[in-house]
Amino acid sequence: MKVLLIGANGQLGTDMNRVFRDAGDTVFPFVHAQLDVCSESRVAEVLAETKPDVVLNTAAYHRVEECEKKSDLAFQVNGTGAMNLAIACQRAGAILVHFSTDYVFGGYAKNSPYEETDRPAPLNVYGASKVLGEYLIPDYTDRYFILRVCGLYGVAGSSGKGGNFVETMLRKGSDGEVLRVVDDQLLTPTYTVDLAEAVRKVVVTGKFGLYHLSSEGECSWYEFARHIFDFAGIQAKLSPVESSEFASPVKRPSYSVLSNAKARALGVSMPSWKDALRRYLKQRAEKTSATPVQVSV
Repeated sequence: MKVLLIGANGQLGTDMNRVFRDAGDTVFPFVHAQLDVCSESRVAEVLAETKPDVVLNTAAYHRVEECEKKSDLAFQVNGTGAMNLAIACQRAGAILVHFSTDYVFGGYAKNSPYEETDRPAPLNVYGASKVLGEYLIPDYTDRYFILRVCGLYGVAGSSGKGGNFVETMLRKGSDGEVLRVVDDQLLTPTYTVDLAEAVRKVVVTGKFGLYHLSSEGECSWYEFARHIFDFAGIQAKLSPVESSEFASPVKRPSYSVLSNAKARALGVSMPSWKDALRRYLKQRAEKTSATPVQVSV
């Protein structure tokens, strides 16, 4: 299978590159400097050059607070960019795999995992721009996978955000900082290695459509942080707080857990977030030159 990977140097893109290559696929990795999804002509040019069977689009404008200030850019990258890829994929006969987010939800109360059939109701510009991409893709191609994901972290870190939540907690906890983490926003942290492996399994089924893919279970950001320190053996100065105690121009969902039932029906399962976190910490210790973290099992 020939695969065009957009955003190859990002947190998810790095693991997607490795997983698809390890499976025997030919991967053409592109970074933003080589391919801007907002350029319809450049998108068409690259697809003509590479002639892929599958296009994996991990490119996104996901700096949530910046999206509020630069809404035009957010809608251009996350909406128009997705449309450009859909048009080019339809013309080239390629499958489009596009990533969306749990942030398409939150505008109405729900206390059980969201299904693919639930109505999107974003609370912020980032979420709204991703909804636009979701709506545009089916208008321009019939061979697509839209995959909603949640709380991503990976060893490569998120280049656009300067790390990830796990790395931030480990750094600050090790430095002895006093940490106050919100305990009233529930989500499912998801390890990008697990996600990349599940993505390929979904793609090869040929069952096109919208799917949720995240680790199993749910927790608050505070609970996630507590387990990071417990598994890493760090005595951190950590306490729970309500999100109202943090001044932020961005509204975030209080509950954005996704149901994987539709993917499970395809035979694609995801591990629990606790299991994923343990494995992440082990891989992190192996991949970095820093003092290895002792992971409790």
